[in-house]
Amino acid sequence: MLEYLSMRYRLQHTLEYAALRALATLLNALPYRAALALAWLLARGAFHLVRFRRREALRRIREVFGAGLPAREARRIAWLSLRNLSFNVVEMMRAPTLDAAWVASHIPDFGRHIPAVQELIARHGGMVITVPHMGNWDLAGWACHRHGIRMFSIAAKQKNPLVNAWINRQRESGMTVLERGGGTLKQILRLLRSGNVLAILPDVRMPTPDLPLPFLGGTANFGRGMAMFAITAQVPILLATFRREGWTRHALDVHPPLFPDPSLAKEEDARRLTAAVIERVDAAIRRAPEQWFWYNKRWVLTPVRTAGDGNPHHRNAAKGTSPS
Repeated sequence: MLEYLSMRYRLQHTLEYAALRALATLLNALPYRAALALAWLLARGAFHLVRFRRREALRRIREVFGAGLPAREARRIAWLSLRNLSFNVVEMMRAPTLDAAWVASHIPDFGRHIPAVQELIARHGGMVITVPHMGNWDLAGWACHRHGIRMFSIAAKQKNPLVNAWINRQRESGMTVLERGGGTLKQILRLLRSGNVLAILPDVRMPTPDLPLPFLGGTANFGRGMAMFAITAQVPILLATFRREGWTRHALDVHPPLFPDPSLAKEEDARRLTAAVIERVDAAIRRAPEQWFWYNKRWVLTPVRTAGDGNPHHRNAAKGTSPS
């Protein structure tokens, strides 16, 4: 099998895929808590020995919470964020086995929110559900799917085509995945208007200028796509935030839905809806910063360079800070 794959793909891609599948096989063979324990050990090594992106994560935490944040608290936030990520990987690799009984046992709040969500979908024909990088954000798709809600999302394509296909198969145990750039606007709107739910991550920095909004004490550049999909399809936006409690339980907060305002121009409404979501995400992160993913390769507060003059929009011009 490996010989066949190496003939079709680069050797590096084949080896990465083989290692991923071996790890997935091991994590699925182990009992759930034992798999989490192995992930915990790997995360400890990455944090304390390899120090995987630790300096950058700590810098970001101090940038948001200020130099007055005790070093011990900053390390706690950074450690739990990385540990949670390792636990998320375990659950992604076990995604096909996460059935309705697992959801009921490990996300006890989930079931009580489903009737209201189903009512919103029935009333408006579809919905955009936005889930920031908190807790295990992928659980939204899997859990909704187990309750009969049809989900789809737009995902970036991984460099390794074998890994990309495997990740999409794992995600598709809970939703349909459209590759970014591959799904047309008409296709997305058709799905939204036919009772499907678009799952989207709101707290992602756009690399080109779009909507600069206050976020985590600075200014971040967010995309208007989430809001424009909702406005064009005339469906509500629902923000859901996950929090991991201990190792195996997840808490879920579902915020009041946001609705497009037909009396406003599209651009104005897009800014209003996006700003409302981001404001709520900001508050959720400040309440439980260890639940957020501080290790993203694209730091959300990195200034965006304009095409006109090549100068970055500074994170906080009032303070005179310069980009890092």
